[in-house]
Amino acid sequence: MPVNPLNRREFVKTSAVTGAAVAVGGAALTTPAQAADRKPPKKPRTWSFSILGTTDLHSHVFDWDYYKDAAYSDAKGNSVGVAKVATLIKQQRAAKGEDRVLLVDAGDIIQGTSLGYYFARVDPITGAKGKKGPKHPMAVAMNLMRYDAAALGNHEFNYGIETLRKFESQCDFPLLAANALDAKTLRPAFQPYTVKHIRVPGAPDIKVGIMGLTNPGIALWDKDNVNGRMVFPGLVEQAKKYVPRLRALGCDVVFLTDHSGLDGSSSWGDALPYVENASNLVAEQVPGIDAILVGHTHVEVPSYTVKNAETGEDVLLSEPYCWGYRLSVFDFEMELEHGRWKVVSKTATTLNPNTVDEDPQIKKHLEADHELVVKYVNTAVGTCTEDLSAAESCWKDVPVMDFIHEVQTEAVKAGLSTADAALPLISVAAPFSRTADIPAGSVTIKDIAGLYIYDNTLYGKKLTGAQLKDYLEYAAKYYHQVPAGTAVDTATLTNANSFWDYMYDTAAGVDYEIDIAAAEGSRIKNLTHNGAAVADDQVFVVAVNNYRANGGSGYPHIAAAETAFSAPDQVRDLMIAYVIAKGALNPADFAAVNWKLTQGGTPVF
Repeated sequence: MPVNPLNRREFVKTSAVTGAAVAVGGAALTTPAQAADRKPPKKPRTWSFSILGTTDLHSHVFDWDYYKDAAYSDAKGNSVGVAKVATLIKQQRAAKGEDRVLLVDAGDIIQGTSLGYYFARVDPITGAKGKKGPKHPMAVAMNLMRYDAAALGNHEFNYGIETLRKFESQCDFPLLAANALDAKTLRPAFQPYTVKHIRVPGAPDIKVGIMGLTNPGIALWDKDNVNGRMVFPGLVEQAKKYVPRLRALGCDVVFLTDHSGLDGSSSWGDALPYVENASNLVAEQVPGIDAILVGHTHVEVPSYTVKNAETGEDVLLSEPYCWGYRLSVFDFEMELEHGRWKVVSKTATTLNPNTVDEDPQIKKHLEADHELVVKYVNTAVGTCTEDLSAAESCWKDVPVMDFIHEVQTEAVKAGLSTADAALPLISVAAPFSRTADIPAGSVTIKDIAGLYIYDNTLYGKKLTGAQLKDYLEYAAKYYHQVPAGTAVDTATLTNANSFWDYMYDTAAGVDYEIDIAAAEGSRIKNLTHNGAAVADDQVFVVAVNNYRANGGSGYPHIAAAETAFSAPDQVRDLMIAYVIAKGALNPADFAAVNWKLTQGGTPVF
């Protein structure tokens, strides 16, 4: 009867027990054939193992939407959260063998939901007022799931290095980043790699080197937290340094976990000399890599192959979407040759956890933390006189966006020097969520958090009139060109040039039109301030979030512009404070239509 190789351990154990019973009951009757049966088995010549991968979990533990205060749902039937993914992982381990499965993440773990915010700011894991902080729910969950390693994502740095280091200390697995270096010594600030052993009975271990790479954009996006403390060279550059080391250590398989997409694109223009989404370039340009778990871009790529330019070998890549939507599964078939294991076959796919139950162990340990956050986000902070919806915010100047502009403008105004306070002040902000809605009546923290979903802080930057026009022209490439006289379909109007909603800034404090019939670069018309045309040399203070102020999304001029104001307060917290101070949110206090879409001068809406 053939032996299933996945159950070899059970087979050997059963055989040993049976043999012992025979020896006790009838040792004198042993035949030569029976003795031959008890000889040590031949060393296995082949073996298989798997690496499972998650990415961009963004503090999704349970299948829950804190902004809607309801179970998560979307049009595609996805579920979210590691609690469901954990069930898939247990199924994989049961089917393949506990000792044949490794588990890896590609970063962006501790930020992204109200749960992540709560344990970074409300009840921080770093502790507050002399009180020891709690364990981060993501550390608890990932420890229970027995992760072997995780790459650092750019959002790991959002709450500062102290919070990240505390999270690192709470994890039973290493956080890897071969291209996060100490700014002074240029030595790794985090562990670059780890080596795991797949045990093979009667044969050498299979050595798997796992290297982590993070995103160079951290130097821009979280400049306030890392400047002077860490630097982030390119993924290709550091992979060329460390992949040979892993091979020199005798690794039979080299596996990378990259917080970097696979299309070779960057969102920052020439602001950095490194590529943002470089996983395909790493695969192509660095010999010695077997497979790469990809992250950062929030897409599903079950299996993708890149041929290495030097060796001609295929490198296997997979990206499991985000938030726990999917689990990547890399399967490796190995063969023992001259005492060393080599990869003879490798495949990748993604699994969907939406049909399985949440893991009871994670529910048991983290339900109380979840309930704390649910209670927090349902805290009322004031009222609203009418419903404020963001549904049309991507093509109309709607009051809910003016709420953000009002808060940003007031906060920057209060912090300006006397000289800068004499300058005209405007605000820029993006529509982060088309589903956001602040209802009439009671306003809770979740209502505001659903509108402003990122943990951004606030800057005041100085731009000239000419630079401001360039800035708005850059934003206007968000729209597809629609010739005059042609019907405008909002379903296909936006997101031209892979310019996503969070990248599209509107402005308040100046009036302007965006002519979608015009070519990119010449769409901003009738740009005025207080009824007068904006002069090229006129100087403005621009209220803008830190992500954009430091170069996020590649907007021109803003990163290099002089800073007139900066503060550690998060924009979301300023919005909550505004509602608390006012008592009632009334659009009559701030709503004004100051921009609109046109076609050849004719208003679209």
